[in-house]
Amino acid sequence: MNELPPKSEPPSNIPILDREAGLHRGLTSWQVAMIGLGSTIGTGLFLGSALSVKLAGPAVIVSFLLGAIVTVTVMWALAEMAAEHPAAGSFGLYAEMYVHPWAGFAIRYTYWLCLVFVVGSEVVAASIYCKYWWPAVPSWMWIAGFAIALLYVNTISIKSFGVFEYWLAMIKVVTIVGFLILGAALLFGVGFPRMGAANYTAHGGFFPNGWSGVGLGVTMAIFSFLGLEIVGATAGEAANPSVAVPRALRRTLSFLVLFYLGGLAIVVGIVPWTELGLGESPFVRVFRSVGIPGAGNVMNFVVLTAALSSAMCNLYFTARLLFSLARGGYAPTTLGKLSKRGMPVAAVMASGVGLLIALFLSHFFESTAFVFMIGVAFFGGPFIWIMILVTHLAFRRANERTGKPILRFAPPGPWSSLFGLVALIAVLISTWWVPEFRITMEAGPAWLAIVTICYLIWARVAREKHYSRDDLKTKLSEL
Repeated sequence: MNELPPKSEPPSNIPILDREAGLHRGLTSWQVAMIGLGSTIGTGLFLGSALSVKLAGPAVIVSFLLGAIVTVTVMWALAEMAAEHPAAGSFGLYAEMYVHPWAGFAIRYTYWLCLVFVVGSEVVAASIYCKYWWPAVPSWMWIAGFAIALLYVNTISIKSFGVFEYWLAMIKVVTIVGFLILGAALLFGVGFPRMGAANYTAHGGFFPNGWSGVGLGVTMAIFSFLGLEIVGATAGEAANPSVAVPRALRRTLSFLVLFYLGGLAIVVGIVPWTELGLGESPFVRVFRSVGIPGAGNVMNFVVLTAALSSAMCNLYFTARLLFSLARGGYAPTTLGKLSKRGMPVAAVMASGVGLLIALFLSHFFESTAFVFMIGVAFFGGPFIWIMILVTHLAFRRANERTGKPILRFAPPGPWSSLFGLVALIAVLISTWWVPEFRITMEAGPAWLAIVTICYLIWARVAREKHYSRDDLKTKLSEL
């Protein structure tokens, strides 16, 4: 038998894509877009944005604008590759095809671990929101109940999941639009006493911490935009992936820029930036500060659904990553099995480990669990985006050599991807100077070393067993 080649073949390598057959294509383009919004609009906007405001003050608006520019380069790269190769493994599969099997292995396991923590952080945030109404109820009870619900929704069917997430995400989309309209009315005095722009320059000015504060604010901005890449994973279950995925990426990013920039501009305009903190959502604080009856309860319900929606989408993606790894021979074959409805139930259950971690941390470290879990998870996001851009450069070169036409989104040449690479590396390094995220640079390199050792062990075992593509096809046919 032939050994697996040290490097995957270029675009014509169909067997790699065939590994992930069996998933049902039941998602519409709007459901794909809502999954993107559902995974992205969560604690990053509704709770974690308070960290950005603390770092940059009112200039957090500039931080998020710069973060959006970097995000565009990643969106272009992912849209091109997803349109050409629709698969659940998404950028992990593309890295294996165009860079090296190690890249595909490291990306999928790194992002799997990252999202495991993100799912946990979202559920921890949801328990914080519930304390707004029931402060005496222990956080672990909320986390346990939410965990059961999330696991159930992710194992029924892809159509049911798509419908459920569509309406759950729609709640926060409609609410944010209403928030933007109401906030603008408060600032400009339409139907309310005019608040004006005093808070933008009070308490140290628009740039209270200088440009260094703006730069550090970009760190949290990038975290808030993370989740956009999950749209690429829906290509394996979208009805018309070559059209639906690129369209959903554009829609998702457009909505995100509007919601983040508009929402934060209103938050820092109405509430002095020095009064914001992690004990309460900035959005809830806005409604509380203007004395609108019942608005705080409504907004707290919305941010609660936002956190659960984000957790549900991220659990969806962790399961697809683990499913992709299993189908590629990088994880136990059991995790690559599908239910009669085409759902990777075993991979969903295994990916639910983040919920157990959240349960443990919330019980023993309740006051610091949210920030700790975000800090651990943050390394995976920029690392994955960096690898998406590296893969895109290799993807472009491979298609130029073969002369194969592709659907282009990024400008000609490598410059947009190179710009994104430099910016993301700077963002990753800057986490060292953000106390809440210092764990990012402490844990990240160590994790990559562990992943590399695991890959080398796997590669050696594969060679000893003469693990061939024919063996892989035989195993897949048995699933």
